[in-house]
Amino acid sequence: MNIAEFKERFQAIRGEVAKVLLGQDEIVDHTLIAILAGGHVLIEGVPGLGKTLLVRALSRVLGCTFKRIQFTPDLMPSDVTGGNVFHQKEDRFVFSPGPVFTQLLLADEINRAPAKTQSALLEAMQDLAVSTDGVTRPLPEPFFVIATQNPIESQGTYPLPEAQLDRFLLKLQVSHPSAEVERRILENHARGFNAARLADADLPRAVTAEELLAMRAAVLGVRVDDGILGYITDLVGRSRAHRSVYLGASPRGSIGLLAAARALAASEGRDFVVPDDVKSLAAAVLRHRLILHPDAEIEGVTADDCIDDILREAKVPRAVG
Repeated sequence: MNIAEFKERFQAIRGEVAKVLLGQDEIVDHTLIAILAGGHVLIEGVPGLGKTLLVRALSRVLGCTFKRIQFTPDLMPSDVTGGNVFHQKEDRFVFSPGPVFTQLLLADEINRAPAKTQSALLEAMQDLAVSTDGVTRPLPEPFFVIATQNPIESQGTYPLPEAQLDRFLLKLQVSHPSAEVERRILENHARGFNAARLADADLPRAVTAEELLAMRAAVLGVRVDDGILGYITDLVGRSRAHRSVYLGASPRGSIGLLAAARALAASEGRDFVVPDDVKSLAAAVLRHRLILHPDAEIEGVTADDCIDDILREAKVPRAVG
């Protein structure tokens, strides 16, 4: 697949999703960029902002198999991965696949499950396989997870450890829509739209799973010159030296920023990365990888504030073409 075809399909996907998810263009774009870069997404926002609707709409438009796990405190690892069940007719144990055996998985309120269950999912995200009783079973291709969490309600939650947060390529933050967008949402519902019945919403499949894999392969052909590689290295290095940061991003953050910037360039019809690609994705790639000093947190400093400082201070390389 060439870059022109990539851009055409990207625009088709986002156009279909935008029919039902209004006013969240950046969230849609960044989620698609993560998927096409081969990564997973953590979406944070209070209930009712369309996080689940986004994933359900994507499942229809991308032509991928879809499953959802509602994380709760009593969820067990086997409820995610599956396990061996005794089959009486065959007089033996047979593996029963869990919901993780799908192409698009929605991990709803992932911070409500205990650490052992979170780890079972995050291990599958990292290895793209599930191991049970000494047998390793690969997950379908493509496989990607979109997880959600509520940042406000902390009762009965188990925050993801930093090492597990690092496995998400992007962390996106959904905010309340503007008054104009909220009015459009109401008009949409007044005309009969029902988020629970997406089958009636005229959302045709824009690509197949095979085409999605071809788009991922096309991203790997996007050119990155030495100046961009140095810029990414500088940004991530500065995250480790920032005055408010206790622990900065690891090389995994650098690799993630490179992959996301390539996917963004391809989505805009370019076969090369420019500095603006890196700058526009820096917060989404790095914000969940920074641990701040306690004093900075008390003063109200956020990871995004630190990333803004880093972007202002780092020298931007000359644009390439």
